[in-house]
Amino acid sequence: MTSFWHQRERAIETLSRETGYIRKPHGDRLRVALAFPNTYFVGMSNLGFQTTYRLFNDLDDAVCERVFLPPKQELQTLLASRTPLITLESQTSVSEFDVFAFSVSFEWDYTNVLTMLRLARLPIYAAERDHRHPLVVIGGAVTFVNPEPLAPFADVIAAGEGEVLVPALVSAIGEAASRASLRRRLARTRGFYVPSLYDVRYGDGGAIAEHLPVEGGVNLPVRKAALPATEAVEPPATRVFTPDTEFGSRLLVEVVRGCANLCRFCWAGYNYLPVRAFPADRILALARDAKAFSKRIGLVSIALCDHPEIERILAELAAMGYSISPASLRLDDLTESIVRLLRESGERSVTIAPETGSDRLRRVINKTITNDEILDRAELIFASGMENLKLYYMLALPTETDEDLVAIRDLTLQMREIMMKHARKRGRVGRIVGSVNPLIPKPATAYQWIPMEDPARVEQKIERLRGLMAGLDNVYFTIKSERHSYYQALLSLGDRRVAPAIECAERNGGNWRAAVEEAGIDAGFYIYRDRSRDAWLPWDIIDGGMKREFFHNELQKSLRAEWTLPPKRLKENARLLPVLT
Repeated sequence: MTSFWHQRERAIETLSRETGYIRKPHGDRLRVALAFPNTYFVGMSNLGFQTTYRLFNDLDDAVCERVFLPPKQELQTLLASRTPLITLESQTSVSEFDVFAFSVSFEWDYTNVLTMLRLARLPIYAAERDHRHPLVVIGGAVTFVNPEPLAPFADVIAAGEGEVLVPALVSAIGEAASRASLRRRLARTRGFYVPSLYDVRYGDGGAIAEHLPVEGGVNLPVRKAALPATEAVEPPATRVFTPDTEFGSRLLVEVVRGCANLCRFCWAGYNYLPVRAFPADRILALARDAKAFSKRIGLVSIALCDHPEIERILAELAAMGYSISPASLRLDDLTESIVRLLRESGERSVTIAPETGSDRLRRVINKTITNDEILDRAELIFASGMENLKLYYMLALPTETDEDLVAIRDLTLQMREIMMKHARKRGRVGRIVGSVNPLIPKPATAYQWIPMEDPARVEQKIERLRGLMAGLDNVYFTIKSERHSYYQALLSLGDRRVAPAIECAERNGGNWRAAVEEAGIDAGFYIYRDRSRDAWLPWDIIDGGMKREFFHNELQKSLRAEWTLPPKRLKENARLLPVLT
């Protein structure tokens, strides 16, 4: 009981520091406990989570309350005392809600999903739950790319974009006569995958041969739900402001959804097509309304400059007095006016993603920009008064050689020279910060068939790059370890048979090596196997809109180091609309 009251007091204290949270009477409404499977500090900085919270509460017949993974010390106390998990807004036990919905953005949070199910006193496996338990719905970016590792734990997987899924889910629940009829109804509705209504058949080599519906009428594959246009919807934006988050009280607004550049490694680029810009007037109206709560604004997009009115948006945000922080900027769209507007708003840093140091390898991954253009943009960035540059690189890419690793060092040094030239004039030196990640072949991309590179070889490349970058003044590099990428790849590329390893890792405190061994999982089967001969991949249960032939052609072009040039303007991207209809 002491733990319950401590939870309640912490919830009330948290609400006292928030602006914009929603409290609705439960009454006869559908009650949804919306979970982010990580701490409040992380979850409240997640725009998808905030948007889903608003979408549920915008419906008169639903009430949505938030719940997060408790802080580490409190978590152990709650688990030991079996104190039930409660929501933030009304401090009601999660087990009393009709729906327990998860918004999952990262593979590493899979174990936290199970922890929160345990805290809510619910069976972790869907097969062990019945109509007395809340309906467990799992959605979010990673789950609609490959839902299979989490499938045994979910009653329903929501595959796609919340603007379409949330009203459809609430409507289906309101009209269903029973839990069984609800599952059947959702399995016939675009964007909903009900794992219990499908069996999986495996071939002689252990690869999936096919998913088999256990009854007629269910969708196979399940078509991802996508918003066809953005004119009639509110841009996703921060609605609940609190200082207790990763980004503080910063207003986040989604400016453009999708990216037409089609980098061959990028699941987000493929899965959020077509490119759709949110109306500039609505973005600016949200910014004006939020000015009382925030002085900084983060513009969320993987293709910010694909917005046809981006310069107007930046200019008016700067005029409102906002300090503007964009997401990673696409180099081929950076202009003098855009960089100047960012600098005038108070921004001191720019983030770009060269991905590699050589033009050849950039053609392999379909990053359609050259070193000359990167250096030209670096000149523009530092000449405009920016002091710092953050870079994203990758290694262990297809056809990569040692010359490509040296090219990362050389390109970074050339950008450093440009930075130092302008720093001398100002009398103040900034820094270049590089982040390097080994390639994890992702589902629903051109690289979905290829194995990860041999771990010993990846580790050699990591050490080689560390040596190349050592001792460079004002240059700081972080390189993700091969071991970290190994288990992330298992969760990205796995099927339902990986679920027991997730359960073991949740139980043993995150020791993945021991979890994989205990579960009897052959991790190498998923990570280091060529899948090009597989008739059916685990994630083929979800139809993301792109055809298998397209991905196959892109892989072949990658191995030949050939670009697929993207359309340069948003209106030219209209040809991609049919893939989602």
